[in-house]
Amino acid sequence: MTTTTIPTPQSHPSADGIWIGLRPAPGLCTADLPVPEGAATCVVVQGGTVQWVGPEDAWPAAWNALPRFDARGALATPGLVDCHTHLVYGGQRANEFAMRLAGATYEEVARAGGGIVSSVRATREASEDELFALALPRLQALLDEGVCAIEIKSGYGLALDHERKQLRVARRLGEALGVTVRTTFLGAHALPSEYAGRSQDYTDLVCKEMLPALAAEGLVDAVDVFCERIAFTLAETEQVFQAARALGIPVKLHAEQLSDMGGAALAARYGALSCDHIEHLSADGIAAMKAAGTVAVLLPGAYYTLRDTHLPPIAALREAGVPMAVSTDHNPGTSPALSLLLMANMACTLFRLTVPEALAGITTHAARALGLQDTHGLIASGRPANFVLWPFADAAELAYWFGHKPARTIVRQGRIVKGA
Repeated sequence: MTTTTIPTPQSHPSADGIWIGLRPAPGLCTADLPVPEGAATCVVVQGGTVQWVGPEDAWPAAWNALPRFDARGALATPGLVDCHTHLVYGGQRANEFAMRLAGATYEEVARAGGGIVSSVRATREASEDELFALALPRLQALLDEGVCAIEIKSGYGLALDHERKQLRVARRLGEALGVTVRTTFLGAHALPSEYAGRSQDYTDLVCKEMLPALAAEGLVDAVDVFCERIAFTLAETEQVFQAARALGIPVKLHAEQLSDMGGAALAARYGALSCDHIEHLSADGIAAMKAAGTVAVLLPGAYYTLRDTHLPPIAALREAGVPMAVSTDHNPGTSPALSLLLMANMACTLFRLTVPEALAGITTHAARALGLQDTHGLIASGRPANFVLWPFADAAELAYWFGHKPARTIVRQGRIVKGA
């Protein structure tokens, strides 16, 4: 039997030093000193934190004794952020992929006993250690591409013990691999079979028992709901939001994926961090999100897998100035994607995002969708050192290439986890 050794964060060399010869991706990287586009830039890292960013010939003499790392003109971006995933689950659902190819709709698959409830059965049958072992290579694949922060939702347990199990695994993954993990409680993901016909009873369970218990254990960073015809109503969604507000926990929403339920406007009224999917988002929803500062999270992997034809209202979001993030939505049913760069490409080709929009979508705006805008998504003084060096001449190559992992050097949580 082969044993896989999981490197701890401490096993990676420190990134402390003076990083010279970086080329910041235009409009993405820094929030400190103005650096002309294409000019060589210096980043000083000490104690795992970025201490200074600026022109290569101007770093303060106080850091002269630090070791120097020559980036050799590499393109630099902030560490990537995957802001919507369902990474911890049991089983897989390739059979549903075949069903959809044969003509079944998302709703027909769900009503036939597939969909989310299928993953619930497999997740409940798996132990915590088994779920950890299954999720570990999925997360590693994303990290190898430059991801430095990630959201992991529950929602395949739909019972207190099993939701706890998923969230505990998510926390363990972050500790084992040295990556920032934000956990989101998605107990209101689907109606478990034991509550068939009793949606309100289950919603009460989510709000009065599951969420308070998991929050008390420190396992919940945000709360999400699947608000849709085949999931939870607007009234049930608001009940969950009220429970989250009472505990001081921010909310997010699976909104307007299959129809316009008015969920985005409701979520915005509760100051939601993000509304995700949003293919059927209305003008009223856009206005509400703009007013609340809520991020629109685009999930092209699910759009592609479901062979959807109803595009998110990109032009209207752009005109309103609503920030647009891009994520993998990794899940076993509708987006078995493990490449955030591929999602950036899809956001450009399917949704017609510009390259700068797509790259901001997997860095700056994705960090904001997780409430991490003060620590991730920019290379700036005072922030943890999370950045990636790429062997590219042009930032457009980040969205152009797909099918490989081109990151040359990855600095995550102040340590060099790839390259030198």
